[in-house]
Amino acid sequence: MGADAAKREPKSEPNVVLDWGPAQFRALLIGPDGEESERIETPQGIQSMVDGDFSGLLARTLTPWRQRRGPLSIVAAGMIGSRNGWLEMPYVPTPASPADLAAAARRLELEGGDTVTFLPGLTHRAARPYPDVMRGEETQLVGFGLGRDMTVVLPGTHAKWARIAGGRIERFQTFVTGEIFATLSRHSFLAKVAARPAVPDRQAFARGLAAARDAQPDAGGLLTRLFSVRTGWLAGKITPGEMVDYLSGLVIGWEFVEAERGGWCRAGDTVAVVGDDDLVDLYRRAAEASGLAVVMGPEDTAVRGALAITALV
Repeated sequence: MGADAAKREPKSEPNVVLDWGPAQFRALLIGPDGEESERIETPQGIQSMVDGDFSGLLARTLTPWRQRRGPLSIVAAGMIGSRNGWLEMPYVPTPASPADLAAAARRLELEGGDTVTFLPGLTHRAARPYPDVMRGEETQLVGFGLGRDMTVVLPGTHAKWARIAGGRIERFQTFVTGEIFATLSRHSFLAKVAARPAVPDRQAFARGLAAARDAQPDAGGLLTRLFSVRTGWLAGKITPGEMVDYLSGLVIGWEFVEAERGGWCRAGDTVAVVGDDDLVDLYRRAAEASGLAVVMGPEDTAVRGALAITALV
């Protein structure tokens, strides 16, 4: 790795967007039109790096593109810039604009002529009990667009609800819904009984949503409702093949209940759902079951956002 490049030196437009997470390496080659033209994916995530040779692995992996295109201009966001990644990047405080994020970026020159621009994360310092953080989702928000005041939902292992206002990311909140679902479905009492269906059971998912939204005083909170996955089976109301989707509906539905209570939305509002996997459809269903109108973001918001921020560096 070379020294930091001067921040204001002439630069080429990024032609590689790097998505290097804990369990996977993904690089996207960007064409002159700003669209993805090729990708390279490997299982060499951050967690698999034992010698810390991030630059060497990157150089070796991207050799085919470099041989055709010459030195590469790379932009990297997300967990590669975390404490456990290649270079720990700061968290920019909310409210934040794309220019604020760009001002905290850092560009490195690598051997062979490649450059990597690392983008920062985002923190909401007013969150309780401790400041909230995100890495990577801020590029999705910028790529979705900050021109309309609204709430944006970003499904994931650690789902984010963000408020866009005045052309900035005003605040956000994290819900560990995906991690709770994964842990319960694989390692809890229901994992011994549940049978994963060949195709998703949308009716079971809807029943889970309804269970989360049950407003009866004796329905209890999430800790009580989670046990209904087992008691429903014992009562003959839920089959083993329905348990996983029922649980999914229950925890995602409860996320929306908490979001409503936290002032993120109320029935009749319009929210955006932004992501690039099957979770976006589940969140759309949950939003509509909550009486919300839904705007769906394009799948490439992370790429759009990374390019837009880097253009301001």
